[in-house]
Amino acid sequence: MAQATLRTGALSFFESLIMGLAGSAPGFSIATTAAVLLATAGTVSVNALIVFAVPMLGIAIAYKGLNKEMPRAGAGFDWTTESFGALWGFFSGWAVLIATLVFIVSGSLTLGTNLMDIVDPGLANNLIATTALGAICYFGIGMVLIAGIGLTSKVQVVMTCVELGILSVVAIAAFVHAGLHGPVQMPSLSWLKFGYTPGSFAASALVVVFFYWGWDVCSNLGEETTDHPPNAAGNGGFYSIFITIGIFVAFVVSAMVLFTMKDAQGYNVNIVNQIAVTAGLGTVGGKFASFAVVLSGIATLETSMLQFSRTLFSMSRERAMPTLMAHIDPRTQTPARTTVLLIVLGLAMIFASSFIPTVGQIITDSVDAVAVQVCYYYGIAGLVCAWVHRRALTQSVGTWVLYALYPFLSALALIVLGIYACTTFNTITLIVGIGGLLIGIVFFRPKRWGIEPPPAPAE
Repeated sequence: MAQATLRTGALSFFESLIMGLAGSAPGFSIATTAAVLLATAGTVSVNALIVFAVPMLGIAIAYKGLNKEMPRAGAGFDWTTESFGALWGFFSGWAVLIATLVFIVSGSLTLGTNLMDIVDPGLANNLIATTALGAICYFGIGMVLIAGIGLTSKVQVVMTCVELGILSVVAIAAFVHAGLHGPVQMPSLSWLKFGYTPGSFAASALVVVFFYWGWDVCSNLGEETTDHPPNAAGNGGFYSIFITIGIFVAFVVSAMVLFTMKDAQGYNVNIVNQIAVTAGLGTVGGKFASFAVVLSGIATLETSMLQFSRTLFSMSRERAMPTLMAHIDPRTQTPARTTVLLIVLGLAMIFASSFIPTVGQIITDSVDAVAVQVCYYYGIAGLVCAWVHRRALTQSVGTWVLYALYPFLSALALIVLGIYACTTFNTITLIVGIGGLLIGIVFFRPKRWGIEPPPAPAE
């Protein structure tokens, strides 16, 4: 029987770039994480966004190089299995699955909160109401994914372009307002210095990892992306990071010139709305800003679900997980079963989260838990790229530095960061972050799941 395949050539380079931007979710990340970063790094938050983007770019180069060699739906899972064996490959894929599930909770709750703030502001702090609304949105996103990658991509392009347009207006308005009326905090070169406290350096790095995480969905869609221009999926993810760096820096600076540090640190649900209102765009501008965050939340949930479904499909196709999930819907050429499973698991976890007292606590714990899991699987991918290109030095020093040395150092930095961060976590974060990874032992099979298919008959 022929191996299951996805729909090839369904996505263009532009659509891949959009997927990378949507995965990093500028609006959502700023709304939920900017206050956390400001509380952690303080006045050197701008430095954190720039400095800790360096290892992230190293990993993006690794994904770019590996996707060129081996475009696979499983991305890190497939590459790691190929180079380091089944055990390391399995846990690389498993980390993606767990990180996605954890993120779905905070993502859906934040989406519900911001959408409720537009529909009925009086219920925006009601955890039950926002949870229910977030769950409804999550279910709807899942239905779009089941309909096929074509519709999914078209919806994604529209949402992300509108989101970026609104965010651009808000950021420009913030700088104009600060220029006309004077900044609350005067911009200073000290914002670019290494003024971290002993305990804030690693914590700030972890928050920034969460900020940038998500662009790698492009590689999970590598089998479905055109190869004209070559390596469109790898390049889409790589170039998207530069755009997100610019947006993140612009909004953190906007928050610092419009608010006192204490006030900015308190806007932990939707600082984008506060920036729009304070910048003089009024209530209407604030509503549009909240709408951009909603679009971003929908977009990033969609890319997270794409990443989960393609990773689990690939793991099942290679018999690292039960082969039942390796099925491709013949009409849409998408792994519909993995998406249905994710919808069920996600709704169950969203419901369970309603028993946690506040949305803010859920966001804080999930940021740390997801970030350490991302450090692990990004780090492994960097090591794989360094291993694959280890002999490039004999052919080109530049290629060796770019695809072996830089990814290796970036991987080392992220792995050390993840290990150190674990020593600072509270019990809940440790259980979610580390316990989630260890649960994978239950599903790992050294001899793989199911029966090995017979070899293809000779021509």
